[in-house]
Amino acid sequence: MTLTSVRTLVPARTGRAVRVGRGSLVRVVDVEGQQVGDLFAYVLDPSGVTGEHLSASHTRTATSRLFPAIGEAFVTNRRRPILTLVEDTSPGRHDLLIAACDDARYAALGVPDHPSCARNLRTALGVDVDVVPQPVNVFMQVPVSADDTLDWLPATTAPGDSITFRAELDCVVVVSACPQDLTVINGNGPTDLAIDVLR
Repeated sequence: MTLTSVRTLVPARTGRAVRVGRGSLVRVVDVEGQQVGDLFAYVLDPSGVTGEHLSASHTRTATSRLFPAIGEAFVTNRRRPILTLVEDTSPGRHDLLIAACDDARYAALGVPDHPSCARNLRTALGVDVDVVPQPVNVFMQVPVSADDTLDWLPATTAPGDSITFRAELDCVVVVSACPQDLTVINGNGPTDLAIDVLR
């Protein structure tokens, strides 16, 4: 079976949304390396984007893992599978604990009016969502230490590394090329990601 691929570039510090039909694959590619991506997914119905979305907390409950393994599904706030992890060519470090950066986060860091993943979600989705779901932070390295503290480390991805999901429901997937430039998570600074939809 031959798959056709449509690429959407996600420029550094911005977000993009793609519609993904049930059974299609969606791949997030780290174009230059060491770039974190905040991934969100919302179920689509004939009227458009619904309130049912990928839920990190429900997914951790369903898988009993901090991040699903290959072949396991991310589930929604209604506990339905929405994306299944099918391939990972990266070093395999991702995060399902950290909230999306937002205005309040940057204000606390002393940089008000900074681009954020929460803003990128709203802009890309075209909907002013009241609550920003906790994202799937692909390529983000935040290990949990033995004393239960979190460490913030640079992403270890190389150019071209990717992670691929299969859509289990018709959905819209939003990816934000995280604009965080006040910590080390994006290496030397934010760069581009890409979203490939394979049908």
